This record gives sequence, C-alpha cells and structure tokens, in this order.
Amino acid sequence: MLNEKMVALGTQRSVIRELFEYGKQRAAEVGAENVFDFSIGNPSVPAPDCVNETAIKLLKEMDSVILHGYTSAQGDAGVRKMIADSLNSRFQTSFTADNLYMTVGAAAALCCCLNGLACPGDEFIVFAPYFPEYKVFIEATGASMKLIPADIEAFQIDFKAFEEAINEHTKGVLVNSPNNPSGAVYSEETIKKLAEILEAKSAEYHHPIYLIADEPYREIAFEGTFVPYLPKYYNNTLVCYSWSKSLSLPGERMGYVVVPDEMDDHELVYAAIAGAGRSLGYVNAPGLFQRVCALCANETSDISVYETNKNILTKGLRDMGYHVVEPGGTFYMFPRTLIDDDIAFCEKAKLEHNLLIVPGTGFGCPGHARISYCVPTEQVERSLAAFEKLAKSYK
Repeated sequence: MLNEKMVALGTQRSVIRELFEYGKQRAAEVGAENVFDFSIGNPSVPAPDCVNETAIKLLKEMDSVILHGYTSAQGDAGVRKMIADSLNSRFQTSFTADNLYMTVGAAAALCCCLNGLACPGDEFIVFAPYFPEYKVFIEATGASMKLIPADIEAFQIDFKAFEEAINEHTKGVLVNSPNNPSGAVYSEETIKKLAEILEAKSAEYHHPIYLIADEPYREIAFEGTFVPYLPKYYNNTLVCYSWSKSLSLPGERMGYVVVPDEMDDHELVYAAIAGAGRSLGYVNAPGLFQRVCALCANETSDISVYETNKNILTKGLRDMGYHVVEPGGTFYMFPRTLIDDDIAFCEKAKLEHNLLIVPGTGFGCPGHARISYCVPTEQVERSLAAFEKLAKSYK
C-alpha cells in the first residue's frame, strides 16, 4: 500500500506547470516567437552582478571545507545577523540572529511555520485569490484550510466574511502581499484592520491567532506603492521570505522565517519551527547561497522591467475592453475573463491564439485569468495582437 494522497499529488501536475510544458512543446512546433507564454512566474531578468561576484569571491577566498560544510541547523549565525541587520535598517525593527531561521526557499519557510503551529482540528484562513500550493501545505499538516472569497473590485480583504470565518479552531491566517496571482498590495488601512480583528479574536478565544506573511514579492512594488511590514502592526506575525524573485534566484531555493521577540512565547514558537524543519528534513539550507544572499540582501534585480511590462499590458488590455485591477507589485495581473467560464476562456486563448494564461479557478477566483508578465518586454508588446483577437472573438 502507498499513501494515495501523495500518489495523487505526484501524478497530478499543476495547471501552471502543464501550461509551461505545453508552451515549450508548442514553441518547438511553431517557433518561440509565435507563442506568448505567460504561464509561470520564473523571473526574466538576470540576478544582479553582486550575486555572481560574491559567489566567485567566496569560492576563491573562503576555506572550501567550511564553505561547503554544514552550517548550524537554523543557518549560519553570521548570515542570520547580516540579514537581521538589513531588516533593521529598512524597517526600523530590532531583530537579532536568533530571530531568523534559514530555509530552503519560501515554500519550506511556510511548511516549517504551518507544521510547527498546527495541531489536530486546527484551521488556517486564506484569502482568495491565493497561491494553490497553500492548500497542499496546510492539509499536509492535518489542519484544514478555510477560504475567504475574493474582493474582486480591489483584491483587498472582505472583512465581513473574514470575521464570520474565525472561530475557536482558527490557528492562523496566511496572507500574501504583494499577491500572487492578482499583483495587489494590501493597503496600510487593510493591515491595521486585519491586526485589530486578530487582536480581538485572540483575546476572545484565549489563544494567539498567528499571522503568517508570505513575502517573496516584497521588493517588487511599483512606484507609489507602500508595502506594510506586518510585524510592525501585529506582534504574532511570522514572516516567510525568499530571494527567488527579488534576486532572480528561484533555482537556488533560499529563504528564511522571522520569529519576532514580540510574539507570544516566541522562543517556543521558534523551537516548534526548528522542530518542523528537522522532521521535514529541511535542516541546513545550502551554505554557499546562505552567504551569497546575506551579502546581497540589500540588492535587487532590475525590477523596473516588470513595471514597464505592467504598464503596457494594463493600458493595452483595458483599451480592448478587459477589466483589470492594476497591480501594485509582483509580475502578475489577474484580469476578468470575457466569459464566466475562465477554464474555457484560457483554453480558447491557448488553442486558437497560442496565448498561455492560467485560469483563475485554481487560485480560488473563477472568472479571472493570471498573466505572468516576467517575460521580455518585446513579447509583451507582440502579445497585444493576440489578446485583441481573443477579445474580438467574444464580441
């Protein structure tokens, strides 16, 4: 006998990955220039020069036994101090190395938090639209996910539905801002109200309700957009971070969890996260890139390309009659589909126009489609004709 749930997860490729593979196959058939692949969130701009330069410097100058050896289970102490110092300078916090736990990317950070917190019967609240793996991560702990429907006018939070969903079994709330797939950024007003409700409900149920902030897109915020740093608003906040997007390093799988001192029983929470990392086999994130990312923590890739692409697509699609909530960050947008059936809409886009966009149903928000515009600007510009043909086919 095998674990049937794991077999299902291993044999059912995600819709995003299926589209990505289809795009590669289709490009081989008709030419890459004729396929408009907006399926996957793989950064299209290179890592900044400091990444390769730092890696080369470490490889040349650092003792290879130490460089390629085990670090402490929670990450190298010097690395964690450098990251804490970077956060403190940017967000006026007072973190130390002991507030950081290094992980194999943001996914591992989330899994460590969820597995460290979850007890039988617990629930975690997620807001649509959401990254589909959240459900996998939550249910793998034995807890259940409760989904709050999307506010499709602004992609902020439907607080009435949220308050109705919280109960004595609520262990945590998972938020992703800037958001995949909508590109929305929660306003400071939204975050303050969220924190106010969590404080009140924690008091009502006599236990902390944790706020888990998934923040791999924090630095990809467009001009005029303020991204609140959540531990400044709510003490029981865990921050999960990754350099996959900000430094264009998705394949290096490097991230961390922040456990603030202000959190209730923060030492026990940190221990639970470390214990979850141990039980999941996530101990000791890769040593070389722990050091590279720490030394480059204040740098980013040329994220201006994403804002250029966003501006072209937002104006272009709106001119064609698509409804688009303008993204405040990330490299995604989430326009409404021109028919209610977003799966049929995206299939038509794929088969008739070689336009690869992801149905919103998988993100808990039907009637929408995700466009991942971390692609060359020239592809964005050429794709507008395909989007226009698709729109005209429905008129």
